[in-house]
Amino acid sequence: MANKKFKGTSSYVATDDLMMAVNAAVTLERPILIKGEPGTGKTQLAIEVARALDRPLHEWHIKSTTKAQQGLYDYDAVARLRDSQLGDDRVHNIANYIVRGKIWEAFASDEKPVLLIDEIDKADIEFPNDLLLELDRMEFYVYETKRLVKARHRPIIIITSNNEKELPDAFLRRCFFHYIKFPDKETMHRIVDVHFPNLKKTLLREALEAFYKIRDVPGLKKKPSTSELLDWIKLLLAEDIPPEALRSEDSRNAVPPLYGALLKNEQDVHLFEQLVFLDRRMHTR
Repeated sequence: MANKKFKGTSSYVATDDLMMAVNAAVTLERPILIKGEPGTGKTQLAIEVARALDRPLHEWHIKSTTKAQQGLYDYDAVARLRDSQLGDDRVHNIANYIVRGKIWEAFASDEKPVLLIDEIDKADIEFPNDLLLELDRMEFYVYETKRLVKARHRPIIIITSNNEKELPDAFLRRCFFHYIKFPDKETMHRIVDVHFPNLKKTLLREALEAFYKIRDVPGLKKKPSTSELLDWIKLLLAEDIPPEALRSEDSRNAVPPLYGALLKNEQDVHLFEQLVFLDRRMHTR
């Protein structure tokens, strides 16, 4: 078990570079920082690593209001005040009002866990630095109960970022970094095969052609992601859309059916429709 390597799973296609990065981070016992476009499977990676290595998973999904302290623990002073007003005997033991955070849960795990810190760039700029000491030393102090909490096993820490803001250098130095490149057609073919193993080759070929043509349109505000491609294919199958409907006389600029699964704002839809209109005018002259 200790030497088990991550090689992807039956439901997650991992490139050689990604597998090598995960295994390197595990060997170095450093957090792995995963960046990449939204929808490229960053969050899912932690789930699949835990599954592949047979480890418990602890997920901490970060919001703009999340504070680093919440990953360690929260002291519920409001509940204690309420209980004191009600005459509850619990108030005499402050430990009753200490709520474990996801880092504490991972530290307390009976076996080496996977800890996901998801979308760390959503939080305040000081958030990553506020976790440096605890993630380095694998311990923290609970001041209310005067208790030192130490990790029973060093977790496999997977941190994701959508590049919404720059992360501090001191934090980056402590991480092993990997950028998930957007899948090429061959890799995407394998990903779709995992989710739709019985998909007809002609429909897959036309869907991928249309999908990558949309991604290649210059000026798109939001390019469609892997997860959106999978949603689109699911809709194509549900509506029994034939492969030939995904192409036109000029397949480079055809607006595909159910394109609302791929284009997610009005500017991109308008831009795409303009390009189709201009292209067809040029071809009818």
